[in-house]
Amino acid sequence: MQYSTLGNSGLDVSRVCLGTMTWGKQNNQAQADEQIEYALERGVNFMDTAEMYAIPPTPDTYGKTEAIIGDWLSRNATKRSDFILATKIAGNGLHWIRGGKNITASDIAPSVDASLKRLQTDYIDVYQLHWPNRTTPHFGKHWPGDISFTDVDANAHTEEMLHILEALNQCIKDGKIRHYGLSDDSPWGINQYIRLAEIHNLPKPVSIQNEFNLLHTKDWPFLIENCVHQNVAYLPWSPLAAGMLSGKYLNGALPEGSRWTLTQRNGLFRNTPQSEAAITKLVEIAKDAQITPSQLALAWCDQVDGVTSTIIGATTLDQLKEDIDAFDIELSEETLKAISDALKAHPMPF
Repeated sequence: MQYSTLGNSGLDVSRVCLGTMTWGKQNNQAQADEQIEYALERGVNFMDTAEMYAIPPTPDTYGKTEAIIGDWLSRNATKRSDFILATKIAGNGLHWIRGGKNITASDIAPSVDASLKRLQTDYIDVYQLHWPNRTTPHFGKHWPGDISFTDVDANAHTEEMLHILEALNQCIKDGKIRHYGLSDDSPWGINQYIRLAEIHNLPKPVSIQNEFNLLHTKDWPFLIENCVHQNVAYLPWSPLAAGMLSGKYLNGALPEGSRWTLTQRNGLFRNTPQSEAAITKLVEIAKDAQITPSQLALAWCDQVDGVTSTIIGATTLDQLKEDIDAFDIELSEETLKAISDALKAHPMPF
């Protein structure tokens, strides 16, 4: 297993981050236990979750994933220091979480405490803001006209961000969290937090996790360049585009038990004729390289300059083994060119 430094935190994390959002919906406690223990055996020392999980988000699944991790920790307390644990506070829009309202400074400490209780741990290594309060290009809104930036009161949001940062800093001082990070945010969001931290002598964000995969490369080059030069770790989520890049959904296939059989998981906005054509070609490229399509997509993501650790998720142990094996693969220049040519021939709509 290879390791990278997590932004300015000083923490070394595995190039593989174990995603957990299926635990509590598609996976039960025993299966989650099995995944955690296998990942640790393979040298994975980075695990990501969120108060909102399991996915799809519902009032019934809220907090279940953290509780599953907490159950494992209650039986394996001596292994807590073996891995970096990250979780997230949900943003606005979900009526069963803080009434669906914006994150406020006063929400931070109670939310941290609730996550600590569910996780059955004394500290969280990286506490992340799941998405920002302001309108921003995330969750499929990546086309001019989808959203408006001019309607945003930047001064009001900046003041709100400062208060949130101050609350995060207090949690760091109290020993409840070690660092904080962002998720589903933009270069403006990253730089505002950095600027506020510098002006007010507060901690800087150590990481950001955004959707990034062969079908969705919007963060290259601008946001990733920003991360590299500001020393903010870049953590891709959905590197398989909700399973699309495995090739299992080609030609309308819908395998039993797969994510696309669940509400809200149908392609994660990426199910288009362009993606179907691109994946068909990528499956051929993977075959030529004698690896699986999933391994092709994950190895490609790992080799993108500026990526710190890639968040993977699996519903079976066999899938997890296949995915972790991908990070031992170095794609040849010939394979990388074939991937680039395939995507240029079938450009994504956003």
